[in-house]
Amino acid sequence: MTNDSTVTVYSTEQVKRARIAVAAVFTVHGAVTGSFATRVPWIQDHAGVSAGQLGLALAFPAIGASIAMPLAGRISHRFGARTALRGLLALWTLALILPALAPNLVTLCAALFVYGATAGMSDVAMNALGVEVENRLDKSIMSGLHGMWSVGALIGSAAGTVAAHTATDARTHHLVAALVLTALGLIACRDVLDIQSHPDEEPPPRFTLPPKSALIIGAIGFCAVFAEGASLDWSAVYLRDVLDSSDGLAAASTTAFALMMAVARIAGDRIVDRFGAVRTVRTGGVMATAGGLLVVFAPSPAAAMCGFGLLGLGVAVVVPLAFAAAGRSGPNPSQAIAGVATITYTSGLIAPSAIGSLAEATSLVVSFGVVTVLAFGLVLGAGVLRSADRKVTGSAVGEGTTTKSAAGG
Repeated sequence: MTNDSTVTVYSTEQVKRARIAVAAVFTVHGAVTGSFATRVPWIQDHAGVSAGQLGLALAFPAIGASIAMPLAGRISHRFGARTALRGLLALWTLALILPALAPNLVTLCAALFVYGATAGMSDVAMNALGVEVENRLDKSIMSGLHGMWSVGALIGSAAGTVAAHTATDARTHHLVAALVLTALGLIACRDVLDIQSHPDEEPPPRFTLPPKSALIIGAIGFCAVFAEGASLDWSAVYLRDVLDSSDGLAAASTTAFALMMAVARIAGDRIVDRFGAVRTVRTGGVMATAGGLLVVFAPSPAAAMCGFGLLGLGVAVVVPLAFAAAGRSGPNPSQAIAGVATITYTSGLIAPSAIGSLAEATSLVVSFGVVTVLAFGLVLGAGVLRSADRKVTGSAVGEGTTTKSAAGG
């Protein structure tokens, strides 16, 4: 069976509109996450669960995503990339309603499983279409797309903060947010590329192990996401407990890290286009390693904040480039992207608890020593992202270029 998708000719203007549309989809996706994160305390109180039970429940989004992500390629194969993304994104935005409705631990775990499953499938679909647009434009856009996800998360968080400050019931807040984001998502999906699989193409399997290429690329993503998750969840605690800073200054370190991540991702495409994926990630790994060392040996809170900022800058573009490399790593891009996404989701799941467990057994300083070692892994392993560097073969738009679908499996 051929693995080529039905080729559609798109004009330069259509591909540029598709880039804007995919960026809007990433923003909507991030806004759902930001909206949920700000209301977790309300959801915990409503479900009547302890901190330990909440930690258990919060593992279910990653479990649901890991199980469901391989299905995204099959759905895209059957319905086409545009229809698949439209449906999966709508399921994800509407799933925001579910956690706030859960009255107990069991229903909360079930709600978060569905929440994570729809998040993962829509994540794979939008990243696959992002890679497709990047291929046709023949320039890096994946870092910027993930930067827009961060912008969406900040917007959702800001709205959630206002809702929490005004004591708005999270069920009302999330219902309104879900309806607004669903509408915006459906509008954005109108201009994404509509990649269709070849009629004779064999559909991808429902469940399959990630290809070898995805495991290798995913290892780099694992290092970056582990450093990201550790820094986001533990930077404030580190400044407070290790360096005896005030609560306000400790919280500012987390904000600084998140802002550096967002800025680096938005600016990252120009850097990647100029220097290539491998050199960009290798340089980022050097910066992240230096940041980790600065955190570990910080003589003051200010120095540690600079270290966390360097960590954010260094790891920011790794995951977008890992998705781009996966999308070009073999004959089944959607499966490879799902494999990399599964590995990175797993890393994000285990990082906060692993840091906490290691800190309890030793110290937070030792924990961030491990983060520093993983950051150095980016320097050593950057070469596996070589497939993220595009090979220029002529105009990728205008009269259209024959490309394989990154969304059709």
